[in-house]
Amino acid sequence: MRLPLLRSLLIGSLSLGLLAACSSSSPTDNSNGSSGGGRTFLIKPGANATTDMVAAMVQAAPGDVIQFDCGYFELTSSLQLINTEDIRVKGCGKDKTVLSFKNNNAPEGILAVNVHGFWVEDLTVLDTGGNGVEMRSVDHGTVTRVRAIWSSGGGRMSPDPITASNYAANSAKRLNVACTSPAVRDPNVPENVLLGGTTSPDYTVSNKTGRYGIYPVSSRNILIDESESIGASDAGIYVGQTTTAIIRKSRVAYNVFGFEIENVQSGEYLGNLAECNTGGFLIYDLDGLGQYGDRTTMHDNISRKNNTYNFTSGGIVGKVPPGSGMITLAYDRIDIYNNQFIDNNTGGIIHTSYELFPSGDRPSEHRIDWYTEGVHIWKNKFVNNGNGLPLPTTTALIDQDLTKLLPILIGVKNQAGCLLNLPTCLQAGLTVPVGPHGAHILWDGLLDTYNKDCPYPKDIDGNPVPKNDIGKPLMSNQTPDPSCHYNAYKFDTSKPDAPRIKPQWFSCIDSDNEFASGALPFANFHGTKGLELVIENNLDPAALPLIASDFDMSPHNCVARYGKNLPKLPEVVIPPFKRSGAFDPAPTQEKIDKLCKAGGSGVNFAAAPVNCPTLDQYRLFDNAEDPTSAPNSGGVPFALNTKLFSDYAVKYRVAFIPSGQKAIYKDAKTDGVNATLIFPTGTIIAKTFSFRNETANTEVAIETRLLIKRVTSKGQVRWDGLPYIWTTENGKRVAKLAMGGGTASVSWNQHNVDSGLAEVGSTSNYLIPNAGQCQSCHSNDNKEAGASPIGPKVRFLNRAFKSESTLVTDQSHHDIFGKNQIKYLCDKGLVTGCPSDLGVDPTTQIASKLEHAPAYNKPGDAGFAAGSDADIEARARAYLEVNCEHCHNSHGFAASTGYYLDSLRAVDLSYGICKRPTATGTEGRGGRTYDIHPGNVADSVLAFRTGPEATLPAARMPPIARSVVHIEGHDLLEQWIGSVVKADESKYPGSTSCAN
Repeated sequence: MRLPLLRSLLIGSLSLGLLAACSSSSPTDNSNGSSGGGRTFLIKPGANATTDMVAAMVQAAPGDVIQFDCGYFELTSSLQLINTEDIRVKGCGKDKTVLSFKNNNAPEGILAVNVHGFWVEDLTVLDTGGNGVEMRSVDHGTVTRVRAIWSSGGGRMSPDPITASNYAANSAKRLNVACTSPAVRDPNVPENVLLGGTTSPDYTVSNKTGRYGIYPVSSRNILIDESESIGASDAGIYVGQTTTAIIRKSRVAYNVFGFEIENVQSGEYLGNLAECNTGGFLIYDLDGLGQYGDRTTMHDNISRKNNTYNFTSGGIVGKVPPGSGMITLAYDRIDIYNNQFIDNNTGGIIHTSYELFPSGDRPSEHRIDWYTEGVHIWKNKFVNNGNGLPLPTTTALIDQDLTKLLPILIGVKNQAGCLLNLPTCLQAGLTVPVGPHGAHILWDGLLDTYNKDCPYPKDIDGNPVPKNDIGKPLMSNQTPDPSCHYNAYKFDTSKPDAPRIKPQWFSCIDSDNEFASGALPFANFHGTKGLELVIENNLDPAALPLIASDFDMSPHNCVARYGKNLPKLPEVVIPPFKRSGAFDPAPTQEKIDKLCKAGGSGVNFAAAPVNCPTLDQYRLFDNAEDPTSAPNSGGVPFALNTKLFSDYAVKYRVAFIPSGQKAIYKDAKTDGVNATLIFPTGTIIAKTFSFRNETANTEVAIETRLLIKRVTSKGQVRWDGLPYIWTTENGKRVAKLAMGGGTASVSWNQHNVDSGLAEVGSTSNYLIPNAGQCQSCHSNDNKEAGASPIGPKVRFLNRAFKSESTLVTDQSHHDIFGKNQIKYLCDKGLVTGCPSDLGVDPTTQIASKLEHAPAYNKPGDAGFAAGSDADIEARARAYLEVNCEHCHNSHGFAASTGYYLDSLRAVDLSYGICKRPTATGTEGRGGRTYDIHPGNVADSVLAFRTGPEATLPAARMPPIARSVVHIEGHDLLEQWIGSVVKADESKYPGSTSCAN
């Protein structure tokens, strides 16, 4: 067995002492700026840049600045800030400071999670595998003068990348990408080579680039100012599931969508430029997410030449027709004024609903309203929109892909309208004979009708859900899906015919818009109505008159038609930032030395408040060189029924509870699906990762991670995660604090203690996470702050203790061996609040009266017949919960996906059944359509992302814990999807929506 070959990131504690505070001056910004007054960590280009950056980020305290000097940085780690506040990251200009993440094995460039007060400014983020600048659950996040860009022709896979030697050449021309002539046709389609228009002199788009340039999600009080995104394979600048957001004075070019506001409450687009994207601006709601949006203002923007062919696949953005200046979809209350829409080939503004989509692509849940209403359009300028409708490819024609055919169908409908109303088209400046055209404003004309038999929706307790000030029910993915979509609030139900309330639930287009000649000002194309015979092989004679578009804009002249207009939305205001004071400054070195170097016997609980430089200073184990030796001070080993896979490491978990203290019993029934035992302050949980070689009868400990429960000076509880890396010095084994994490080369040759199967292999990329990465998994906003424990759930502790390793150690024959772990902890007085009768089976040691999750690799462990459908499903769900649910829950890192994997919820849309992936990007879905496609492994994203094909950082799941495929776990998931999950509404609600 080789000892780990520790790379440059493994200098851990050494690097933490090298970065001195270079300045204490307060950074300057607008009124929402940082409080300042902290340290400045100066990072210079060169071989040590990544190490210095990681050291700075794990030390950063409120008021601190991470300052990148001028130059080109080649970084092999993301910059992550998690569970902190008032931190600023800055460069010396977006043409002068370039952070290349081309060789980073994680998808993000800069990532902030659960941060209160976060500023990024004056730099460029280059060639990330996923997102450029990402913010999740951030309150007061500001991105100023920042560029996210991917090298032309494929980002990190570009044949001609942006490098240290060329980024500044010709006045930084490669960074300052022009928009003169976008590629309007996909060069990968053979017939397009003959048609031309497949290249651009400015930039070559590629589906190999990352997903989002600037990406705040599930956040509050977000400002993106004077920033830019170039080349994203999804959206350039995106704000999603966020409350109060402003995007201003920014530019996007050569992205699929330029600007995207999704499920946002109170948003504003101001003074932006969208050019040479597939689509310029998008304001919409997506189903199955944590909130639905309303109230966005779009003014003083320019949307021009957004005609680049759509170079992504799957998801809503994959359906965007090239030439879209702006699209609205399923979102209420949008003000659009003082904008310019110029040279967009399909349309300037495209106002749509989900009813326009093919039936298989519509939302299957009933919480979302399919229709955009309350749109007010005034004082805009429209020039040359709709005059270059993209032609469908032969593939789209053969596949009858409606989303690809939509522009030409609109053209046909508009042409039919012109034949019936030629004077209108001639007055608009169209030539005769009239060819297929779009329009300055396109509306699908689709509106819902009053559903008088649909009751008002209720919450999980059976109470009516709250409503907003205009009567719309407020729901989220945590609201039980109603059986129908309630819409009575849109109609005057006091009248016999229940007419629609207008203009509130309609749209207004004022007469002060300026429509240049040469294009249709407005077209209501009636969706696909009238084309049923062509699309569905179903003739609908009543719809035939709707095959022709209607050009009459007068119903939208709200003052003339309804006597009033939609009121102007209030200005979006971000309140000033105020530091919470919840985070303490770093302790002094004097305090650390005093507590960590104190003598004595037993566990050094007095040192729990600080990060000791070496593991032995906590005195956790009888043998300081061996983390598998007997735990001191009553420490108790424990194991989980199913564990997180970590490159076939065997793990040793020990809980150390301070003398006289007790943990509190909590389970899913009493405290929700994320409930773990509640440990007292001062608790230390140690988890050692080792690699076994049974042939040589050796085992080498690579790392020990600690979770320590601390309390701040303000009395707030917080868990901190500390990684320690084992090495040999002067012939002795020692574990050193490595807040920066690292990598190691490891191998294994062992038999699994549960299944008995042989496990043999190796990897040179075993990851030891840095302190920030610990929190990205362990941090949930409904749990104790910081890196709170996720494993000690009752259902995963409900088993007899047995070591994971075949090696005999002091811990493998601890007093708890062979006993039910919950009962042992309760009997020893280490846990209080235990049920009086656990119902422990004397043979299996499983407590029948407690919740229980099975071992994923022990058929029959769930209590069902081994190999039965119920058995396979229970084990697959246990595996998914342990390996994925810590992020994929409504309070975790992946909350915004709407894809949740606790083993106690129904297997429905929220569990991925027939659910389209939310934010995976092209590389993250692997050409698959649904997260879980019943009976179809080859079309299930889950199978792809956990399997051998997911080689890119942005595709591989879990993203941190593994570098190799867990063969046994992946095989189980494929077996479950392929042979157990079927289109059956009684077992899998929503499963019939993608049965075909």
